[in-house]
Amino acid sequence: MSVLAVLALLFSACGGGAGSSSNGNAADSVADANEPVSKKEIRMALVDGWAEGVAMTHLATEVLKAQGYEVTIQRAAVDLVFASLANGDLDVFMDVWLPVTHGSKVEKFSGQIEQLGINYDAARIGLVVPKYVEIDRIEDLNAHAEKFDGKIIGVESGAGITARTNDVIKEYGLQLEQVNSSSIAMLAELKKSIDESRWVVVAGWIPHWKFGRYELKFLEDPKGVYGAAETLETYCRKGFREADPMAAKFFANFHMDEAQMADLLLKMEGEGEKTDIARQWMEEHKELVDSWLR
Repeated sequence: MSVLAVLALLFSACGGGAGSSSNGNAADSVADANEPVSKKEIRMALVDGWAEGVAMTHLATEVLKAQGYEVTIQRAAVDLVFASLANGDLDVFMDVWLPVTHGSKVEKFSGQIEQLGINYDAARIGLVVPKYVEIDRIEDLNAHAEKFDGKIIGVESGAGITARTNDVIKEYGLQLEQVNSSSIAMLAELKKSIDESRWVVVAGWIPHWKFGRYELKFLEDPKGVYGAAETLETYCRKGFREADPMAAKFFANFHMDEAQMADLLLKMEGEGEKTDIARQWMEEHKELVDSWLR
């Protein structure tokens, strides 16, 4: 049995993890890499807490199910996701940030994973603060380090934004330490700080529902360490395109503009099951969804 399958069993035995309550009705299982994957089965990867990935993956899952596919979703840390695509344990991952955030990971597995399409082309990463915080540039952080408790609230240690934030700390000589846990923990700390009107700085990104719920701003990055706008792309295991041209064409056509993405993210963070929200969104955007299937 593959390493990923073993981890999936252990994860299930432990009752899931943070964010596991919002998985809709999608199954959290992965077929053994040595078992054949039929044309009508697709194994999707998902990193918990990555709101845009959660939204796109659940939406794509429901669209594919309506076309007769059996879709399974496997949650894993981002490094394991890329490794699992490369060794064939998983088929598709819809949340690859390029060229900066995941560029080194894509390069590492060059020849083992393949790009299917661009989902969104207005993504951005950086340091994010509430609008009431009275600074606008990264270099202003040191003068107010005590107000931030000397911390930048980060996400998972293996995330691309984490590595880039470490570069920012070094490049700007920041006297703040990045504290890493998870995307879910970062969001909890952001909410708590805003509720208490405290200063807080987090490693953040768009698209994300937090920008619709809270008044936030990016700190200016004049040295360009975080890079410019990024694209969100779908990658697959080598050979997936040839094995299932119909599904590959769907992922190649899957694209959302800023308004569509913002609408989906806000609805996904509302009450209700992810599967039900995805199906309702499909009905409300039938013309768009149909264009992905042509």
